[in-house]
Amino acid sequence: MKTLLVTAALILGMAPAAIAEPDVETPALTWQDCQDGFQCSTARVPLDYDRPTGTKIDLSLIRLPATDPSKRIGSLFVNFGGPGASGVDRLRARGKWEWLFSPELRARFDVVSWDQRGIGRSATVRCFDSVEEQQQFLNAIPVYPNAEPDEPAFYDSYREFVKRCEQKSGDLLDHVSSANTARDLDQLRKAVGDKKLTYHGISYGTHLGAIYANMFPNKVRALAFDGALDFIGNATGHGNEGSTVPLDTRQDVPRGIAETFDQFLTQCAAPGAKCAFAGGDLRKKWADLVTKVSEAAVTTPDGRFDRVTLISTVWDALAQPDTWQDTARILQGVWEAPASMRAASADYITNRFEAFNAVQCSDSNFPRNAAVYSEYGASEDIRVPYWGRAVVFDMMACAFWQGRDDDRYTGPWKRWTSAPILFINSRFDPSTPLHGAEDGAEEMARTGFLTVEGAGHTSMYVRSACTEKVKREYLFTGVLPVQKTCGIDKAPFA
Repeated sequence: MKTLLVTAALILGMAPAAIAEPDVETPALTWQDCQDGFQCSTARVPLDYDRPTGTKIDLSLIRLPATDPSKRIGSLFVNFGGPGASGVDRLRARGKWEWLFSPELRARFDVVSWDQRGIGRSATVRCFDSVEEQQQFLNAIPVYPNAEPDEPAFYDSYREFVKRCEQKSGDLLDHVSSANTARDLDQLRKAVGDKKLTYHGISYGTHLGAIYANMFPNKVRALAFDGALDFIGNATGHGNEGSTVPLDTRQDVPRGIAETFDQFLTQCAAPGAKCAFAGGDLRKKWADLVTKVSEAAVTTPDGRFDRVTLISTVWDALAQPDTWQDTARILQGVWEAPASMRAASADYITNRFEAFNAVQCSDSNFPRNAAVYSEYGASEDIRVPYWGRAVVFDMMACAFWQGRDDDRYTGPWKRWTSAPILFINSRFDPSTPLHGAEDGAEEMARTGFLTVEGAGHTSMYVRSACTEKVKREYLFTGVLPVQKTCGIDKAPFA
């Protein structure tokens, strides 16, 4: 959008200014109590910012008011990541987690979140007529194809999924990019009366924050990026990667998973660790366990485990060190269980999966040829055993996706912002690896970096009073910390 202005600025050797945005009527918010100290409201914004007086959509908001109004700084907008999860539901569930939002922070900010367009209660992307249809269809698709013979059916399932999304959501799919959500966020900033944005973006929320910072560089008060992406890698890839390499493969997420899993095994084997999977050579034990479930599925009280289910279960768990003791117990249960082929299924009751694909496929370049995924599925299985193949197929729908948002943001990423931005990342993160976060920080103009010396995904799951203190002092002042590292409160197997 308005790319000629950016191109001209670059040719003349000037730092590009913020992209000109159309005049839009600021939403009027009416906050109402919605239980447990929270307040809820709805904001009306344009579906298409190129036609600001055209069709409108409603965004669902929630806030937790500042506990000390006399010292209130303003509103702290929070995006919890995904994309796909309801920000309203997540703030309601997590707004009083003191390791994430301390009493000191909550005293001085209204903590605000929202369901971004396409998600939850805000212009919801739908691909099915009912929850029952949704569950039946999605539960039949494996997390990833276990081997090359499974790939054609896997691809066909995603072609059918994309077709259903087009049929049920139509033109909405052309307007759910993060660039349009950034425009929504600027409208919400105005609606709460803040002159500049104070923001805590977690995981995917860092990509949204980076887009906002570059679209509205003069409206930045303090932005904390928690578990950050490589923004160029995520949007377009470096060079020609976007059309030739699957997204999380080109960001080397498998390396982050492998490094975090190595920490899981190392800490499990440590003297005094409360780890049910401990005993013997754990790397060999894990390899033998994968071989066991590859030969025949195993059923335990925790469910049915074949190779794909076991690997995806551990992959998910690595993000949350608080669950590592339970994960070790599950692994030991699979280790001890006899083989069984009894089937089981999981519930799926939100539009998180649909919205994840709608947003991510709008934001990023993807290979469009299924053969590319087959090729990388084979090579990544060799390069990063267990994890490389799984990651290749993580966003398979995007190979077939037809929705195209002409206003998506692909750069530049280095606009000079009115305040510096703080990056926070775990040393070992299976979802947003440290190397990618460091790349993201280098891609932007004014940044500082805090490394959390622990394993897991973001301060939502890696508890660190030190990190929360550094983050809140930055959010209070807008000044980058001198401190460069923080420890964690408790080791996972302590």
